[in-house]
Amino acid sequence: MPQLTLRIDERLAGDLKTHAAKAGRSVNSWASQVLQAAVDPDLAGTDAQRTRERLARAGLLVTPPARERLRRPDAKRLARARRAAGRGMSLSALVLEDRR
Repeated sequence: MPQLTLRIDERLAGDLKTHAAKAGRSVNSWASQVLQAAVDPDLAGTDAQRTRERLARAGLLVTPPARERLRRPDAKRLARARRAAGRGMSLSALVLEDRR
């Protein structure tokens, strides 16, 4: 999992620790949720919504680009792939061949 280092003033660091403790969570867990609420429009609920509203008022809310929806594969191509998947060497045969 990637790590991110932030330089923040002592007051903000103290506020983060206080809010995380009130929520019964680690600073990392709480800050991660706050950052996720700031960038993920799919999050809903009272805590996430309040955070998003605060970030919007501060001019810090980021609206990510719309996600591209995946299309279903062509039915004929899928049927061919399924038929082809049943052919070939079995796993047990591959294992036995490798042991020789």
